[in-house]
Amino acid sequence: MKLASLKGGRDGRLVVVSNDVTWCTDAGTIAPTLQAALDDWERCEPLLRGLAESLEHGGVPKERFHEHDAASPLPRAYQWVDGSAYVNHVQLVRQARGAEMPETFWTDPLMYQGASDGFLAPRDTIPLADAAWGCDLEGEVAVIVGDVPLGASREEALAAIRLVMLCNDVSLRNLIPAELAKGFGFVQSKPASAFSPVAVSPDALPGWNDGKLSGALLIELNGKDFGKADAGVDMTFDFGTLVAHAAKTRALSAGTIVGSGTVSNRDADGGPGKPISEGGLGYSCLAEVRTVETILHGAPKTPFLLGDDTVRIEMKDAKGHTIFGAIEQTVERV
Repeated sequence: MKLASLKGGRDGRLVVVSNDVTWCTDAGTIAPTLQAALDDWERCEPLLRGLAESLEHGGVPKERFHEHDAASPLPRAYQWVDGSAYVNHVQLVRQARGAEMPETFWTDPLMYQGASDGFLAPRDTIPLADAAWGCDLEGEVAVIVGDVPLGASREEALAAIRLVMLCNDVSLRNLIPAELAKGFGFVQSKPASAFSPVAVSPDALPGWNDGKLSGALLIELNGKDFGKADAGVDMTFDFGTLVAHAAKTRALSAGTIVGSGTVSNRDADGGPGKPISEGGLGYSCLAEVRTVETILHGAPKTPFLLGDDTVRIEMKDAKGHTIFGAIEQTVERV
């Protein structure tokens, strides 16, 4: 089952999307918004699945699904927490700035609380007021959960995952060090993120297995291949573990979004990843390629995002068809 929110009002209009992401049908008679469906999932899920089946068989009115008309599946959410499941990425970034990485990072997930009161649509521009802030993309996988009880086990957390989507977790890298030095976490360095046009139920994802999504996260920068790391490889903490971590001391409300952190793969020789142009899998953020450049050459040479730079994030199935639709955003100086 594939769901999306067409733009309209603060919370969008819920539609069911065809498996090939070309058609959609209005789901308003079941729930007006995705959040409303998540709040009443036990009733809504079988009805939405029935509508999805009818859409595939031509049994309901349909309209073309245009990704430019889509908001993020949840245009705003009660909660957005982002982990760092690919510890290879954390290790590289800390190595570049000469910081030691505690061994606990391999056993206890990193996680921060992001801004969730308004997400960018998947084709919205990325507003940037100052290029000196170091604007970066971060290609991630994210899940939307139903209600998760306080202290949920990993298995309970896995069972609570309702939908899966892709994410561009925009970061302002040059603002991060000063914020972290205060010892109180991210605020200004983490502006609004964007999510894929479509959110997909785990059972409809052939690559979904035991809380991980296998498949290449395809990232283009200004029309050129930048990354194709496999989201199911080198993922130290699966989504069941991440969701349970978030719920250790508090219950999670239906509609909470949990992110994986930047997808990152080691090179075949176990070292830092290589650019696609050199036969590697590339990168899912600019900070990582800059880190590798610093490790190998003493200084980074790849710039952060500037005005008019365009980022595209997508995942395709074995036949080359898009699964979630594409996040495609251009940086706009404001």
